[in-house]
Amino acid sequence: MPGIDECLLEAMRLPGARGASVVDWTSGLALGTVGDSPGGDHETTAAEAAELARLAAEHRAFAPEEGSDWSGQVPVEDLIISNRDSYHVLRFVPTTFDSSVFLHLWLARADGNLALARIRLGEMAGRLVLG
Repeated sequence: MPGIDECLLEAMRLPGARGASVVDWTSGLALGTVGDSPGGDHETTAAEAAELARLAAEHRAFAPEEGSDWSGQVPVEDLIISNRDSYHVLRFVPTTFDSSVFLHLWLARADGNLALARIRLGEMAGRLVLG
């Protein structure tokens, strides 16, 4: 089971990967970073991405249908933000404690494969060992 550093290095092997981080969305702190960061500052990017993650995770508007079992976990699997030249994929990491961590992958739009990135980030999130 990979830790944060191994997970981030694996994310950077995805086609088009520009940068990746593991972020705590309750505090906005980056627990680990690799590669480039939009705007050049990993800490600012982590804090701004955490705001989006927190909005999606804490509001019932994005939760599964009423009656479906999500067992108290974050009701959102991932967020995808696209702009003219890149994609940002925020994948929530299920944990045995408070599940307040997500993987953030920044992909070049010209070289990246969004479907593959979602699949691989899901696999990484399931294997990631924190603590």
